[in-house]
Amino acid sequence: MADTKKADKPQPKGPQAGKPQPAGGKPKGGKGAPGAPAEPAAPAKRASVSGDVPPRLRDRFRTGVIPALMKERGYTNPFQVPRLEKIVINMGVGEGKENAKVLDFATADLATITGQKPVVTRAKKSIANFKLRENVPIGCKVTLRGPRMYEFLDRLVNVALPRVRDFKGVPPKAFDGRGNYALGLKEQVIFPEITYDKVDKLRGMDVIMVTTAGTDEEARALLTHLGVPFRES
Repeated sequence: MADTKKADKPQPKGPQAGKPQPAGGKPKGGKGAPGAPAEPAAPAKRASVSGDVPPRLRDRFRTGVIPALMKERGYTNPFQVPRLEKIVINMGVGEGKENAKVLDFATADLATITGQKPVVTRAKKSIANFKLRENVPIGCKVTLRGPRMYEFLDRLVNVALPRVRDFKGVPPKAFDGRGNYALGLKEQVIFPEITYDKVDKLRGMDVIMVTTAGTDEEARALLTHLGVPFRES
């Protein structure tokens, strides 16, 4: 009886003969099969340094400032127009040589303002009158270039400086004779990123704007077009 049942079952023909067929009549594997390996996920897109929105001050420089300076100064080539090369923000922390925790607060404030990790500056030599020893941490600084530089200058000019009490403009004579401008700020709380309740002490900072201009006159014209509010007198 068993031999009769085996004989009645049809045998597969062709190249698949002798191979076991999967249950349900569907081939094994393939797209949509339960046992098929999952396709690797596409790598996530890396975010840019300054976010998805380009700096508006950089776009303004390319579309408005360059043509205006070429017409005003008589430049024949767009590459003759001076440019903003970098901005250096320096915060001195003299009490850092005695209390290292104070330097941590200053570093955190500067990182919050600029969006970049500061570098700790150290004394280059020992000075006995100031009780200063060589290689002791005395401050921190940040060097901004590219999109972050334009974003910081935009926030400084349009948000931070107008919050200074009795502000009448920045001094026009703070150039160094080679096209670079230095600006001193007395308080870090003028930046909206700083929470006043979490500030341990009011600290000032120096903002150095380094340009490719050869003269102070060219640098002042560039910074004026970028929105720096110079005092008239």
